[in-house]
Amino acid sequence: MTVLYLNPTGVLGGAERSLLQLLAALRRSRPSWRLVLLAGGDGPLIVKARELGVDVVVLALARPLARLGDAGAGGPAGDQLSRLAVAARLVGLVPMVATYALRLRARIREIGPDLVHTNGFKMHALGALCVGTKLPVIWHVRDYVASRPIMARVLRAMSSRCAAAVTNSASVAQDLRAAVGPALEICTAYNVVDTSRFCPAGPALDLDEAAGMPPAPAGTLRVGLVATMARWKGHEVFLRALSMVAGRLSVRGYVVGGPIYETVASQYTLEELRQLAADLGIAARVGFTGFVEDTAAAMRALDIVVHASTSREPFGLVIAEAMGCGKPVLVAAAGGAAEIIADGEDALAYAPGDAQALSAGIARLAADAELRRRLGWRARETAERRFKPERLAQELCSLYERTVARAA
Repeated sequence: MTVLYLNPTGVLGGAERSLLQLLAALRRSRPSWRLVLLAGGDGPLIVKARELGVDVVVLALARPLARLGDAGAGGPAGDQLSRLAVAARLVGLVPMVATYALRLRARIREIGPDLVHTNGFKMHALGALCVGTKLPVIWHVRDYVASRPIMARVLRAMSSRCAAAVTNSASVAQDLRAAVGPALEICTAYNVVDTSRFCPAGPALDLDEAAGMPPAPAGTLRVGLVATMARWKGHEVFLRALSMVAGRLSVRGYVVGGPIYETVASQYTLEELRQLAADLGIAARVGFTGFVEDTAAAMRALDIVVHASTSREPFGLVIAEAMGCGKPVLVAAAGGAAEIIADGEDALAYAPGDAQALSAGIARLAADAELRRRLGWRARETAERRFKPERLAQELCSLYERTVARAA
């Protein structure tokens, strides 16, 4: 079988890391299958896919198309863009979309896949648009769509051309069903984590050096938010929570990650966050590392990992990765994030957007080393039990084979 994966970018965000784990698991479980990745841009995803033995094609999206999105027009990223502005930009880019679709259709014919698996909203739409009626398309939906004003309408219109959808949580499945209606087959399969890489043993990143800060004093507790710069990832909540504990505890905070996507108005800049830290009076107590390729090493250097998303989280890959590293995690428990933890057993939960509650959680963990140890140990157990790549490979292989047989 030949499976073609479509991804809109070559950078490494959470969706791309999850895709790599899937590709690696499929290479092990179905070594005779041909796996092909077609990406809308170059980057580290391309390098890592090739290392796995995946055939790679880069069909670059023009920059205006790469930057097109409605995440900042009423979705979790906020309302920095008006819906009218997004719609106007989309209309203006119709000729460019049509040109790219023709090129994509030609490449798909050259590759000759038995099935197309799309990753990311742009490729869900383009994949459904560009394949023939006999070639099945599976959408891997990793984000909420009902709140996306433009994309929800596009996917509903395209859903009849999609054979099935995979979602990364039951919460996302429910949201997708509300957006596209009852006809589409929807399966839920949790994301996976390479627990041999995201594990307690291994190198730890020097966070102070990465952030350009002097070494922290002995006994300092390191608390970190590991995330892209998407506005809904809760950087402001994290910084405000740190400002509430910084004066009474020996705590240093770290923002690990940088802006990686090109979609307009959906991300913070490092300058914005540095200014906020300065305004809160904690500039000397917060380090900004920028993009870090080895996030497992960054997590090992932390005593507490914070998840701070202000909107419901589709899954929360960082949560699963931190659990794999055996770290106590403070989780903004809504959506898929609430599904993958047991509050008080393998993580601590708090209400999304509640900086005071997050501050209290940091203070509680800072004061109780035994609680940190117990939560971290049980988190590792959960990761090994629930997030193994082999489980996802088995679930998707079954779906692929069933879908291809049905199409034939």
